Amino acid sequence: MYRKIGILGGLSPESTVTYYLHITRTYYERFKDYSYPEIIIYSVNFQDFVNWQRQNQWDKAAEKMIEAMVCLHKAGADFGVIATNTMHIVFDEVQKKSPIPLISIIDATAEAIKKEGFNVVGLLGTIFTMREKFYRDALQNYGIKVLLPSMKDQEYVNQVIFGELTHGEISAKSREEFVRIVKDLQSRGAQGVVLACTEIPLLITEKDCGVKLFDTAVIHAEKALNYAIGVE
Repeated sequence: MYRKIGILGGLSPESTVTYYLHITRTYYERFKDYSYPEIIIYSVNFQDFVNWQRQNQWDKAAEKMIEAMVCLHKAGADFGVIATNTMHIVFDEVQKKSPIPLISIIDATAEAIKKEGFNVVGLLGTIFTMREKFYRDALQNYGIKVLLPSMKDQEYVNQVIFGELTHGEISAKSREEFVRIVKDLQSRGAQGVVLACTEIPLLITEKDCGVKLFDTAVIHAEKALNYAIGVE
C-alpha cells in the first residue's frame, strides 16, 4: 500500500492543481496504470492567509495550517506537503505540532540545486519570501548562495504574483519583465533561478529565459510522489 498524500492547498488554487496533476500524471508515465497514491486536499481560505501576511500575523497562519494538518491526518493522510513557498516561513513550527510528518519545499529544492552542481542561484517569490531570511538561510545551510532582484523588481514580482498569477491571469508584458529580471540575476552570477512561488512557472519557462529554472511546485510534488511510493 502506498502512503496517502495530504496536500494543504488553496495557496493559491492554481498551484494546488499543479501538485495534483503532476503526481497523478507522473505516476502514470512511470507505471502505465492508474494506481497512483491516494491524495487528500485541504483547500484553505486564501484571503485569510493574504491578510495574515500583510498584518505580519504569522502565528495565526501557523495555527490554521496545524489545524489543517490535523484534519488531513483524520482523513487518512500519512504525510503532508504545504503547497506554497511563502508559508514555509512557519514550517518548523507547523511541523513540530503536526500529527503527520511534513516534506519541506525548501529542502526538496535545495536537493535539486545541489544535484545540478550549482552553488549560486537567484530567488524569485513573494515579497515575504525574498525579503525575509527563512528561505535564504535554509539554502545557505546547503552551501547555496542566494541572489535577489533589485528592490524595485521585488515589488514588481510580488505585484504580478498577487495581482495576476494567483487567479490565473497570464500577461505577455509580465512575462517579458520576468525574463528581464531572470537574465539580470544570471548576469550577476546566478547559475540558475529558483521560482520560489508556485505560480511563477505559469508565466515563464526555461525556453523563455535560457537559464535553468527550479520549479519548486514540481520539485515538491515529485518528492511527495517518491515518498508516497517508497522511492527515495
